[in-house]
Amino acid sequence: MTVIPLTGRSRHLSLAATVATSALLLTACGSSSEPASEASAAPETTTSAAAASPTPRVALTYDGGIVVVDGTTLEPVGDLPIEGFTRLNPAGDGRHALVTVPAGFQVLDLGTWTDSSGSQQAEPKLTDLVFGADTAGHVVQHGDKTVLYADGTSDTTIYTTDDLLEDPGSLPATEVIPGGDAHHGVSIVLEDGTFLTTVGTSESRSGIKALDADGNEIATSDQCPSVHGEGTAMNEVVVFGCSDGALVYDGGEITKIDAPDEFGRMGNAYVSETSPIIAGDYKSDPDLEGYLLHQLTLIDTETKTMKVIDLPEGVEYTFRDVARGPEDEVLILASDGALHSMDAENGEITTSIPVIDPWQGPAEWQDPHPALKVVGGTAYITDPASKKLHAVDIATGGITSSDELPGAPNEIAAVEG
Repeated sequence: MTVIPLTGRSRHLSLAATVATSALLLTACGSSSEPASEASAAPETTTSAAAASPTPRVALTYDGGIVVVDGTTLEPVGDLPIEGFTRLNPAGDGRHALVTVPAGFQVLDLGTWTDSSGSQQAEPKLTDLVFGADTAGHVVQHGDKTVLYADGTSDTTIYTTDDLLEDPGSLPATEVIPGGDAHHGVSIVLEDGTFLTTVGTSESRSGIKALDADGNEIATSDQCPSVHGEGTAMNEVVVFGCSDGALVYDGGEITKIDAPDEFGRMGNAYVSETSPIIAGDYKSDPDLEGYLLHQLTLIDTETKTMKVIDLPEGVEYTFRDVARGPEDEVLILASDGALHSMDAENGEITTSIPVIDPWQGPAEWQDPHPALKVVGGTAYITDPASKKLHAVDIATGGITSSDELPGAPNEIAAVEG
């Protein structure tokens, strides 16, 4: 394992240069594992270029509100009150996020631009627009569609992603596909109109079914106990997690991949649409207490095989702490406080960047604990203990840190602008 040395966890570099020059930095990352110096990280020309185009923004929930920060400077640009535990999901259009509320999915406008020139940013706003749903659940964005799942009815609401940008005062046209028995599930629409959705009841979940664009069933499987989560890999191959392996949907056929353990639960998929490899969280001990996991599974969607990776001692994570990087690598924010990069082909950890102090797993999954989101070449990492957000340049190891936020950050959503 290679540890990239830093000169302190609170080190501040200019992320504006990081975003504007991400292509250059990614080209150079193979030549050096040292973080860039402050002088080289923030040339005046790149700072000016970054200011002339939309920049990322990051939304963070905390107890009592949602704070929105500039994705380059990490300075707050909005603080919106909201009650109760809420979940955040990017809407897929570069500007909006969807907030789970009792009535459904409420539209959060992060204000990443004001007009087509993109030269200015707008004030963030929690709009009055709500996609109605009984017990709002998963949000999936794939191709040009955003898909919303209601756990209370198993209904699926579908809209064309960019239509949400057309009229800020109204919701876009939607299609609702009625569900069967209500359960905590998920749906996805492929580019040819194929509709995939989970099957189950409020007591148990068993598998998936696939319908063509005309609503005709083309494939089904009930060999996926506790089906949960989905992810789409290269060539639109879709994986769903099971408590004993995974289901893979590929071109009209469903294949069951058995876990190497009698109990081998995968519940969340971390994907890149340019890689055939899907990373999944993995739990082989049904009696394991807490939410920290020490194994991760890699599923090859071409060979339909699964292998389980035992992580190094001290490298544990929760479902919020895994993402894919710009080179299709698997990124893990571990309980040792470091951001680890894993080669998706062989499961080897290649670099580790210390970012935050070591942390303990949450007592309940909803409790604030460190989380990871990746936009382009930047990894955003929440730090509830210090009430801060950190942005890591994946290529150089440079870190930008926010000032103290209004509360301990919990859920996170980032949009590219």
